[in-house]
Amino acid sequence: MEIAPDFTAADWKTLDLHENEQHWLQAVDVLKRRLYARYIYPVDALIEIENSLEPKQMNFGFTILAVDLLLMETLQAFKEGLADTNRKSQRVFMRFLRDSPRFSPFFSTPKQCNDFYIEFRCGILHQAEIQSTARVCSSGELYDRCSEGDTVNYNAVHQSLKADLEDYLELLRDPHNSSQRALFKKKMNAVADKDVHC
Repeated sequence: MEIAPDFTAADWKTLDLHENEQHWLQAVDVLKRRLYARYIYPVDALIEIENSLEPKQMNFGFTILAVDLLLMETLQAFKEGLADTNRKSQRVFMRFLRDSPRFSPFFSTPKQCNDFYIEFRCGILHQAEIQSTARVCSSGELYDRCSEGDTVNYNAVHQSLKADLEDYLELLRDPHNSSQRALFKKKMNAVADKDVHC
């Protein structure tokens, strides 16, 4: 099974991640290819299509946000070395909001993180709707709380998330970040083991 485009679980198991720095760079590239193919490129394509539409036809926001909400949890799972987020989803998602330098300015309290998790992540992914009066839009601040109703800018969410992912990949490329590398390896080993047993 492929864990990234043109890269299988068996290929992953051949990498020497103890002493071979070239293999480490290849491993980071595999993660980038995996996450870009599954999340970033599809959302980039949706945004590009939507930008060519008339304003009344621009209705991809929920789909874009749904994919990016999945990526937030996935990215945090890699950072923490979690094999899965089963029964840990809320805590993992909230830690992403708290720890991200681009998202944390908008989520300064645990309650704000929890509300966003319930209203947006759970609302969109489980009920196909936001569980509040908040709106999804394509411009403005990433997240704006105001008396007229909260708004989430899905374009800003996507660009910020993409930048967070690039920061994480750059961190993994640095051989001095051995603890982050170990957590990433633990998560990717779990991915490769799961794909082998499918």
